[in-house]
Amino acid sequence: MDEKRTRQFRELGLTISYYRKLKGLTQTQLAESVGLSRTHISNIEAPRVKTSISLDSLFDIADALEVPIRDLFDFKG
Repeated sequence: MDEKRTRQFRELGLTISYYRKLKGLTQTQLAESVGLSRTHISNIEAPRVKTSISLDSLFDIADALEVPIRDLFDFKG
């Protein structure tokens, strides 16, 4: 995976983490609501872990966080 893609995954994970915390959810609660393991949510959010995410899971996460999918790609950095 090239540096640009790695950065995008990192920013996506940090954005998911931001909205999860804003909603007052733990990683476990988010994981349970979207049918993923807490470990996978943790890996998605971890800035130094290379992990991918399916579009289905991404849509489920956006729904659980009650944010439009586009907001998950609104990288502030």
